[in-house]
Amino acid sequence: MDSARTSASPPTTSPSAKVGPWQSRNYRLQIVGAVISVLGTSAAPVAMAFAILDAGGSGTAVGLVSASGTLPAVLFFVIGGVVADRLPRHLVIVGANLVSAVAQSLFALVVFTHSVQVWQLMLFAGVNGLAIAFRMPATEGLLMRSVDRAYASKAFAIFRTSLNCAQVAGAALGGVLVAAFGPGWVLALDAATFLIVGVLAATMRVEGRLRKRVGLVTELREGWSEFVGRRWLWSVVAQSAVVNALGVGAFAVLGALASGRQLGGARDWGFILSCDAIGMILGGLLMVRLRPRRLLVTGTSAAALLVLPLAAFAAGAPLPVICAASLFAGVGVEIFSVNWMTTIRQEVPHEKFSRVAAYEALGSFGITPLGAALAGPAADRFGLDRTLWAATGAILAATAVVLAVPDVRRMRRAPEDDTAGGGGPR
Repeated sequence: MDSARTSASPPTTSPSAKVGPWQSRNYRLQIVGAVISVLGTSAAPVAMAFAILDAGGSGTAVGLVSASGTLPAVLFFVIGGVVADRLPRHLVIVGANLVSAVAQSLFALVVFTHSVQVWQLMLFAGVNGLAIAFRMPATEGLLMRSVDRAYASKAFAIFRTSLNCAQVAGAALGGVLVAAFGPGWVLALDAATFLIVGVLAATMRVEGRLRKRVGLVTELREGWSEFVGRRWLWSVVAQSAVVNALGVGAFAVLGALASGRQLGGARDWGFILSCDAIGMILGGLLMVRLRPRRLLVTGTSAAALLVLPLAAFAAGAPLPVICAASLFAGVGVEIFSVNWMTTIRQEVPHEKFSRVAAYEALGSFGITPLGAALAGPAADRFGLDRTLWAATGAILAATAVVLAVPDVRRMRRAPEDDTAGGGGPR
């Protein structure tokens, strides 16, 4: 594995060339592919849950299958980042989508044949999670390389907005299709979307020349050195770990509990989550137009907006106030995401981008399941309101700490005349 030569190096472009989002064929193909893929993957969890329940399974079985898909993704993110930096990234995407297509096809087959067994579904979900570990770093690296740095912020904002719209539509469509045709057909449709996206990725242009690569361990070490050697990078990742563990993982549990105790239960909780999704769409549209100069100050401050629904629940606010808080939290998520990816695209060398992105994803989301797992016991032990206030305080404290880091405060958007030439990141 260590002797072959691969890993696409940056393409050579004219110093005066500018590649905007819609001028890049690879970017257009990625937008189309991402929308198709997310429509399927957003509908699949609905189908998965009802396939298990219809077969007499329990909520525990649903949780086990879901966890089986998450764990391999987390464990293999870093290896996926190395592979994405070694091989032409569009081919990594092709391979990962083919693996997911096979896994979801087998999932659909056992549902059609009424032979659903939890261990089989856990296996299929695990294979799909493994594919995600390779697909995500490759997709992020290819996306950020498909357009010039001067357009990176706008390109990522458009991409995120498209994904959020597709996610909302896919989840709603999934419920309708499961009710009308059954979960097997929805899972088969998801498998077909993976095949379509794989075909689209296969038609993308190769990123650049192939270069000689070094050993796997050496490349892992290079990615780690790049990660820990940038104080702004690991500082923001540490904040993101806290925000995701409490504002996403714990909130998924605490919000549901609070909705059941203080509001109208599942219906109101659904309204709140819908407002969050709408907020993410609005945030993405906002970032298509805005170009904040202070990238990390803007992004990390916006991430702190996730405290709003936590605090609103803790204060016993009525449903409209909590919905508004959730909407602003969704806006904050997108402001952070766009500014964060713009910064990484600007500062991290292209040939190490996927490895750094993998370490970043592992750090940012690695303890999110722990936040969800501990939220319920904490609410039982200390009380729901105290737990909500504690989560709010921890997120604000983490934000204050990261904003005190000089490298975070000093990070600025690169001037367009420095980034419009298509050269590699500084």
